[in-house]
Amino acid sequence: MGFQTHILEALSELEAAGLLRRPLRVSGPQGPEIEIDGKHVLCFCSNNYLGLADHPAIAAAAEASARTEGVGAAASRLITGTMDAHREAEIAFADFVQAPDALLFSTGYSANVGTIQALVGPGDAVFSDALNHASLIDGCRLSRADIHVYSHRDVDHLESLLRKHRPQARRAMIITDSLFSMDGVISPLRDIASLSRSFDVGLLVDEAHSLGVFGPNGRGLCAAQGVEPDVIVGTLGKSFGVAGAFVAAPEATVSLIRNRARSFVYSTAPPPMVARAANAALRLVREADDARTTLLAHANQLRSELRALGFDVPDGNSQILPVLIGENNRTMQLSAKLLDRGVFVQGIRPPTVPEGTARLRLTPMATHRPEHIERALDAFASIVRDE
Repeated sequence: MGFQTHILEALSELEAAGLLRRPLRVSGPQGPEIEIDGKHVLCFCSNNYLGLADHPAIAAAAEASARTEGVGAAASRLITGTMDAHREAEIAFADFVQAPDALLFSTGYSANVGTIQALVGPGDAVFSDALNHASLIDGCRLSRADIHVYSHRDVDHLESLLRKHRPQARRAMIITDSLFSMDGVISPLRDIASLSRSFDVGLLVDEAHSLGVFGPNGRGLCAAQGVEPDVIVGTLGKSFGVAGAFVAAPEATVSLIRNRARSFVYSTAPPPMVARAANAALRLVREADDARTTLLAHANQLRSELRALGFDVPDGNSQILPVLIGENNRTMQLSAKLLDRGVFVQGIRPPTVPEGTARLRLTPMATHRPEHIERALDAFASIVRDE
């Protein structure tokens, strides 16, 4: 049997399980209204929470940088790839989360994989939430540290694992998302931070989906809850509307990551125009209190009215609303029906979520207008009527 035959078999297995993905192509800028295959639809599944992805000030910063600094950084950061734009953005984001230093990465995935692998290794232990993002899971695996997975948001289980396994480890680190991207629920950060201190364990918090939305000036859930983790990871492709990520920590920690994170050391630096765009976005995020209020109000309205229509939407206080369906093909059929009605809500299936919990992941933007929210609700209501 030839290699390509094995490939075709694997694809057939995915399709039979309702797990074969075929991404839709968006034309034009990301925003509340997008164009898919020539059709104008409302977008309710983007991470562009504050609606900044097409903001003129951010585009202008990128354009100005491209004209004066070029497009590519042309090398890794430890060769000639560190440019003024990178260091200025790092200083700005460190100040934003009130950390001593920060380091830019090309993606949130590379930030998590590289940071964990740089900070712990064989003989160490990591304690990871069961529903952490794939990049955190992969970072734990690549570190070759001993991995202990605690039940989702279960502080008592985490404490029991710490009592059992912390004494055998040289170094140890607790790793958690602050806002879980597929469930829209918040980690009990204060309790976890207390355990990290009690057991002499480092704490890494991925603030990917909470930065820009929660906390004073959008500084995230750690700031909102008065928690100071050892390492904060923040992504720039969500509320900031750009691309890339940063890791913020004490200077010695950042220095170690800079020297040991393989995804940093062996990657070409992000384009300087992306760093300039991120800095411009940061200025907007700091002043976006009205947008944050609007975003969460949209989410609360959708959550309440979808439940009234009979949809299974769990409790939550964030901008992320999972509409639980369960079966893979059924989830994608509902996504297609919504798209036919002019509303794009992508279905999320395993392995992104656990088996049997396929869902529609609904995320409003601050820039959605009230009539957009009503049109989305009307689309869901029409599906209920038709069935």
